[in-house]
Amino acid sequence: MARTETSTHCPYCALQCGMNLRPVTDGAVVEVVERTDFPVNRGALCGKGRTAPAVLSPAVRLTGPLVRNAASGELEPAGWDEALERIAEGLRGTRAAHGADAVGVFGGGGLTNEKAYTLGKFARVVLATSQIDYNGRFCMSSAAAAHQRAFGLDRGLPFPLEDIPRTGCVILVGSNLAETMPPALRYLTELRENGGKLIVIDPRRTRTAEQADLHLAPRPGTDLALALGMLHLVVADGRVDEEFIGSRTNGWDEARAGVMAHWPELVERITGVPVPQLREAVETFCEAETGMVLTARGPEQQAKGTDTVGAWINLCLATGRAGRPLSGYGCLTGQGNGQGGREHGQKADQLPGYRKLTDPAARRHVAGVWGVDPDSLPGPGRSAYELLDALGSQVKALLVMGSNPVVSAPRAGHVEERLRSLDFLAVADVVLSETAAMADVVLPVTQWAEESGTTTNLEGRVLLRQQAVTAPDGVRSDLEVLHGLAALLGHGKGFPTDPEEVFDELRRASAGGPADYAGITYERIVAEDGVFWPCPDEEHAGSPRLFLDRFATDDGRARFVPVTHRPAAEETDAEYPVVLTTGRVVSQYQSGAQTRRVAELNAAAPGPFVELHPRLAERIGVAEGDAVAVTSRRGRAVAPARITVAIRQDTVFMPFHWAGEGRANTLTNPALDPVSRMPEFKVCAVRVEPAS
Repeated sequence: MARTETSTHCPYCALQCGMNLRPVTDGAVVEVVERTDFPVNRGALCGKGRTAPAVLSPAVRLTGPLVRNAASGELEPAGWDEALERIAEGLRGTRAAHGADAVGVFGGGGLTNEKAYTLGKFARVVLATSQIDYNGRFCMSSAAAAHQRAFGLDRGLPFPLEDIPRTGCVILVGSNLAETMPPALRYLTELRENGGKLIVIDPRRTRTAEQADLHLAPRPGTDLALALGMLHLVVADGRVDEEFIGSRTNGWDEARAGVMAHWPELVERITGVPVPQLREAVETFCEAETGMVLTARGPEQQAKGTDTVGAWINLCLATGRAGRPLSGYGCLTGQGNGQGGREHGQKADQLPGYRKLTDPAARRHVAGVWGVDPDSLPGPGRSAYELLDALGSQVKALLVMGSNPVVSAPRAGHVEERLRSLDFLAVADVVLSETAAMADVVLPVTQWAEESGTTTNLEGRVLLRQQAVTAPDGVRSDLEVLHGLAALLGHGKGFPTDPEEVFDELRRASAGGPADYAGITYERIVAEDGVFWPCPDEEHAGSPRLFLDRFATDDGRARFVPVTHRPAAEETDAEYPVVLTTGRVVSQYQSGAQTRRVAELNAAAPGPFVELHPRLAERIGVAEGDAVAVTSRRGRAVAPARITVAIRQDTVFMPFHWAGEGRANTLTNPALDPVSRMPEFKVCAVRVEPAS
């Protein structure tokens, strides 16, 4: 039961809004109380945050381990000793029969830093497997790769959110903040109240686009051409900042050569955005003294996402809108710990502190903290979709923590088949998700209000979630799970269960790395409303604003990366003439595993739908609410029609929160970006017709 009112953070998106939890006596565990002193949300919360305590109820969550009965095939209650031993036996036996890389680990962008760190250590030290990745690969990996190429460092926002209302112009690309991060919309409202301009780029006229001074609606998959067309106009109109380019960048001549092949009329034909709108966007952005470009999943979840983000970064660099106060490129991270989750070792190619797994010095440093031989650490493994695709063939056993790929992965029907083909599957989760329901062993683990641990929000601000309530009997933390499994697999030391002890080790492991947490402590986080990394020692103030003096490259200069437009991996044709794009709605979150268990949220968003333009609806003969079948080369989904002029006539939209016949990711294309290995969620060719 609850002790006292506790300051903590929302379990959902990357804003990590501050909130207080207060004990109540009417049968609920706690209630959410506004925390107006926290600077990110200043008390504002969306419906998901307000109702988050509903998932703490034993009525909707797991409260004891489940083990599949070999005879009946059903999941049945079991004790913790039996469940852990079954998992250890499954992992141990698979490794003995097929080798270390036949065992895989799949993590989540909602895990705390402590859990993500320990999961990566467990995979590499206990299991000695290279096969670990996480669902954050589906979030902002393309933006991360573009950040690294241009700036030498990846942090979602290189400036705090408080800078956004003070800039002159924001170009928001592929983000519907009004529904994905409602408390953040105030920053754009304040921007306009201060006289700044907002340009929104989205194929749908979303609630966010309605707030814009200018809305551009390109065909999905053409954001790269749009950015190149705008930069072409910057060059043609003499708006290039030659002084900034000369003093703080490299590679402009090569990048400019590619840009000049994307003249405005060509870009109009590719994107559908009229040339006058392109010109207006360039004039608005360049005439402001300062400016920012912010991207989200729209341009990033493409098979050319890294190049697309790179083109927007090039626009910032060419106009001198980077590395200066109130200017720059930033990515709006999606998952709650999408930033920290990839910094500390659960990504296939990284070690803690955002170190490269292929760097001998990084391997020596981390191995020294872990007390192992650097040569014992495996090399990089498969990326998330490639790992899921290899299940049953190369990877025979899988441990999943905090992810639901049956709903969230592209080509989800195929991923579901791959999961069924495993010799052994174990899942640790808060609820019985669609993925957990397929497992041989399911472990019930603690959630946000029942444990302490740090997350890193989209600004790079390291925050502390503080335990407010005691978990039900029969529930253990992920750290306790990994400790128990490590012990059963011969590693009785090195896997503590106390989050602060884990964080102190993480600080040592990250010290000197790009994402340096060495100077961050639990006490500082509480006292300072979070600490921005890098923070190399306890005397350091933290780094809310990056790149003002130099970029994080060897020579301190930002790098232009030459890019050119190319088609989507799957273009429309006579058989599949419409483009499908996917996204979120305000009252559900990610795969919906938790939010679909909250009555208030389900009442607001009870199920999937297909959003389509009236002319497309008339052409195929469907009315509002009719069942619509959407078919791609990978499968078929059925959901009610939602008819609106807020979407392009050649495009349909589906939210991806639901399983069953309305599962949007049954349709999506797993074509991968060659750099980031991001699947092309946002663009695929489909056929739309009445459901028979």
